[in-house]
Amino acid sequence: MRVLMVCSSGGHLTQLMCLESWWTQHDRRWVTFDTEDAVTKLASEDVVHAYHPTTRNLRNLLRNTRLAWRVLREYRPDVVLTTGAGVAVPFFWLKRIVGAQTVYLEVFDRIDSKTLTARLCRPVTDLFLVQWPEQERLYRDSVLLGKVW
Repeated sequence: MRVLMVCSSGGHLTQLMCLESWWTQHDRRWVTFDTEDAVTKLASEDVVHAYHPTTRNLRNLLRNTRLAWRVLREYRPDVVLTTGAGVAVPFFWLKRIVGAQTVYLEVFDRIDSKTLTARLCRPVTDLFLVQWPEQERLYRDSVLLGKVW
């Protein structure tokens, strides 16, 4: 399976790194920021660097949309997986150009309200995973995965 893992650096990347026993079994490509922690953690991985900051930055949203278009067409993933944040939005909305499925894993530290990225990606998410029972109440039809450490 070809997996495209899209996330911001920092905690979002750390959450996906916790799934290493799963993603190492698949052909994969990462999309994240060119930050010190991401470069260090993904030194031996296939990485495409996205534009940041993404919060309230229309220019980088447009740049990341063009990037998503190019990466999706070139890599042709079976699955696009994310923990957020904003960089994931164009990849989820454009996933249809290659027929990919999408998996969203809501972050560990947000249990009392929906994240903005989850609200933007939810309409086009095929599998929505949460880590806390409290998050199930926020997101209808979500699946409780449990804590990802």
